[in-house]
Amino acid sequence: MPLSAHADPKVLWRIVQDACLPHAEAGEGPKPCESIDLAEGVAILKDRVGAAQMLAIPPRRVTGIEDRQMLAPDAPNVFAGAWKAKALLEARLGRPLARDAVALTINSTWARSQDQLHVHVDCVAAPVAEALAAYRSTLDDHWSAMTIPLQGQVYFARRLKSADLSDAEPLKVLADGVEGAKAQMGAFSLAAVGATFDGEPGFILLADRFSLEGGGHSEDLQDHDCTDARGPA
Repeated sequence: MPLSAHADPKVLWRIVQDACLPHAEAGEGPKPCESIDLAEGVAILKDRVGAAQMLAIPPRRVTGIEDRQMLAPDAPNVFAGAWKAKALLEARLGRPLARDAVALTINSTWARSQDQLHVHVDCVAAPVAEALAAYRSTLDDHWSAMTIPLQGQVYFARRLKSADLSDAEPLKVLADGVEGAKAQMGAFSLAAVGATFDGEPGFILLADRFSLEGGGHSEDLQDHDCTDARGPA
């Protein structure tokens, strides 16, 4: 459960709006946020849950993955801001993390507890990391259903060649590439897992759709205890 596991579905928005943003604008630092970049449009907040989990949150009102603002030309690239929080994750854990050990995830409308868009930044669950390492060579620049499940769910997957997502917006890649996604963004969850393709940095994008049987909660791909990352160096 995220920091947002609370009776108030707007608690994340209130933290950013009523505390982080006023403090930053007054030159007092971003607390209780870890950082806030007003130009980029992303605040980073340590989640209450997990060894090091960070949340990337737009400091403007955006309800979630379904919010049409996120497909507009001036949308904040929240995934790029989330990837920058990898350094904060490493600082909390006291050690560097391999690129493919970090995942960025956003849950579907019906599989979240907060009505303010937030991207979870945390360690990849070990079984997911192992499966993706074996599957990576089959991916190309087009979305296709995986032939193996991840944490019990079948995801659509594709590769994305980008060092830090500053030149690519995963939400728009999902909307433009998966049939039906643009019209029903709220039904989908999305993850970007660090990867390397032919020696070049990139990401594996993963998307699945909520149903009554499950899905729509890509946060399940993460290990909030960062078990492997906290082991012996």
